[in-house]
Amino acid sequence: MPLFKDQDGWRVLYIRRSEHENDRHSGQVAFPGGKLEAIDRDAHAAALREAQEEIGLDPAHVSILGDLRSYHTISNYLVTPVVAEIQWPVPLVPDRREVSRVFSIPVNWLADPANHRVSWRRLDGSDASIQVIHFERYEGELLWGITAKLTVTLLNLIGLLETRR
Repeated sequence: MPLFKDQDGWRVLYIRRSEHENDRHSGQVAFPGGKLEAIDRDAHAAALREAQEEIGLDPAHVSILGDLRSYHTISNYLVTPVVAEIQWPVPLVPDRREVSRVFSIPVNWLADPANHRVSWRRLDGSDASIQVIHFERYEGELLWGITAKLTVTLLNLIGLLETRR
């Protein structure tokens, strides 16, 4: 979960995944990052390696701030969000095989309750429902699902939103 301070204040950096047939997360907004590999000593190392591979973010320009609690996604991934500050500005070069766009959204916009809502989704083959957070489109990008949930969790943690259940 990369954060940086620009002339207009704090911003969160996101990617839009490249489109690939038979990839259920294709074209979605996400944070840079990916799978923990055998070469990674921990989630921090994996996050730094993946951000460098996906968007060319040099780890020398990143300060790890900490982690949020891990989440299981409905697609059965265990996600450990690593929060970091980027020394901005830095050059970013997306790997087009993985990332079609790199963009950021101001924290103040994200924290405005008018820009997001909660809905409930029934899980396939179950009576259980899960909370799904949807943000309004920002520059044409749709932030929803686990990426939106993690964003709201961070905003709650730093005191910019009331805690949501």
